[in-house]
Amino acid sequence: MSIFTKIINGELHSYKVAENDNFIAFLDINPNAKGHTLVVPKKEENKIFDLSKEAYLKLMDFSYRVAKALEKTIDCKRIGISVIGLEVPHVHVHLIPLNSMQDAQFTNKVKLSNEEFVTLSEDIAANFE
Repeated sequence: MSIFTKIINGELHSYKVAENDNFIAFLDINPNAKGHTLVVPKKEENKIFDLSKEAYLKLMDFSYRVAKALEKTIDCKRIGISVIGLEVPHVHVHLIPLNSMQDAQFTNKVKLSNEEFVTLSEDIAANFE
């Protein structure tokens, strides 16, 4: 069972920004930038291209909607998207507010307090449609 499945099952805390029957989106707790969000299918699958085409398209649609909420919440030049999948064996899409190429490199991290995470997740959730 992946760490994301534990979050989905409520066994681990997360700063959730959006959820439906098939997907959940929550703030990355080790973010590249303020607002860095993970979008995860609730059904555990290791590799993104092992998803059915229908599940993949639904994941991208949900990610699009989360990205639009991020754009309304975070002051940035654009929202970047990355799917790497090596660190957790459960499909996940990184949505990262970008102001420079360094924000997409997974080497520079920002620190947020619990209060900042809570406020940010609530603000993004309020902009999710």
